Amino acid sequence: MVARVSVKLPSSAMPPGADTAPLFPWGERTYLVGILNLSPDSFSGDGVTTPEAALARATRLAEDGADVIDIGGESTRPGFTAVTVEEELRRGVPVIGCVARELPELPLSIDTTKPEVAQAAFDSGATILNDIHGLRGDPALAGLASRYGVTVIAMHNQRGRPPVIDPVCGVIDGFRASLCIAAEAGIAEERIILDPGFGFGWTLRENAAILRRLHELRTLGQPILVGMSRKRMTGAQHGWGVERRIEGSAAATAIAIANGADLVRVHDVAEMSRVARIADDITRGNRHD
Repeated sequence: MVARVSVKLPSSAMPPGADTAPLFPWGERTYLVGILNLSPDSFSGDGVTTPEAALARATRLAEDGADVIDIGGESTRPGFTAVTVEEELRRGVPVIGCVARELPELPLSIDTTKPEVAQAAFDSGATILNDIHGLRGDPALAGLASRYGVTVIAMHNQRGRPPVIDPVCGVIDGFRASLCIAAEAGIAEERIILDPGFGFGWTLRENAAILRRLHELRTLGQPILVGMSRKRMTGAQHGWGVERRIEGSAAATAIAIANGADLVRVHDVAEMSRVARIADDITRGNRHD
């Protein structure tokens, strides 16, 4: 699957329905989505709470090799405490506007489940919606994404869903539901990225099974994003805390790329950029000299 590349428009030139979403030429290399947490209770302890600190981190992520910056104002770790629309707007919208102005060529993603936050983010310069409910939560999100012409990262979220015999089949069923909702809303297929939702309701054993069989998710014909950076499966089974999981994250990233990931969502962009480069050299044959 190879998608065209469209130009990211500044927020002032983004009327609803405009062709604003960044699309990548899939298959050439692995793209890095750098994480910018604006919540003080982030599981990884990397949340920033001021626009100045957020811009500094965004700039560092870009310098380290991020192709996209994913900005979120609410933690989604297990047992997280939900924040109000107003609080999420307060945390996120000024940052998106500031980063969009200072780094105009870098696509920005808004990590939210709230339509009000998504719309404000799109108006401020975000061109990607990262929805942990895969458009299966608030029904207004799909229509909003369609009107703005943004790319959608649709994640399968197993939390609160009945157990499944085969986790890969469970993910595929969830993806099909998300794709159906997207089609009904008028979101073009080339604007959908699928995320298996590692750590969202799966056991460590199930997470590992999904990663081993990641290539099976490609049968749906959509690009796949893998987000396992610093999560439990990158070291908790060995008693490693979050601060000791960079090597585990590197291993999971390399395996994800070998098994067909198109994007990886990571905290440690500089290190994972190097991991991705070598993994691409080996699995895609990018360099032979």
